[in-house]
Amino acid sequence: METLKDQECPICHKKTLTLSEDEKDVPHFGKVLLFSMSCESCKYHSSDTECVDTQEPCKYTFTIENKNDLNVRVVKSGNAAVKVPQLKMEVTPGPTSDGYISNIEGVLLKFKKVIEDERNTTDNETVKKNAKNLLKKLWKVELGEMPLKIVIEDPSGNSVILSEKAVKEKLKVK
Repeated sequence: METLKDQECPICHKKTLTLSEDEKDVPHFGKVLLFSMSCESCKYHSSDTECVDTQEPCKYTFTIENKNDLNVRVVKSGNAAVKVPQLKMEVTPGPTSDGYISNIEGVLLKFKKVIEDERNTTDNETVKKNAKNLLKKLWKVELGEMPLKIVIEDPSGNSVILSEKAVKEKLKVK
C-alpha cells in the first residue's frame, strides 16, 4: 500500500489530506486498484476502484432472496450506476461517485442512509411517509422476508457481483 500524508485537501485547503493506493486480488475478478482520499480536518472522503485489466461494459443483476445473500461481495467502480428498480431508486455515476468493495448489505445501507436523511430533514409529510414505507421494505429485505433486485451497470466493466446467482450481461452503451 502506498500512502501520502499531509497533502492539501481540495475542500478545506489544509494540509491534512491522506492519499492512499492499494492493489488487491479480488477472487473471480482479478487485480483491482483501490484509491482513497481522507481529510482529518473537514472529514472529506472519496474513494474509487479501478480494474488493472480492461473489461467489457457490463450489467449485473442480483436478486436478494434470503439473509445469506446480504453477504455477497460487490465491487463497484466510480463509473457504475446502482439501481434498485422495485424501490425506484438509483445512484448514478458522476464526479463525486465513489468506487468501493463491499457486500450487498453495505449497498443497501447506502440507500437506507439516503432515505433516513431525507425522512429526517424534510417537512413534507408525503415525503416522510414514502421514506418510512421504503425503510419498511428494506427492513423486510434484511430479514429475508421480501426479495429485492439490485442492478449494477458499468460502462467501464470494472464492477462485479461475486455470486453464481448474479446474472452478467453485456451492457449496451448508449
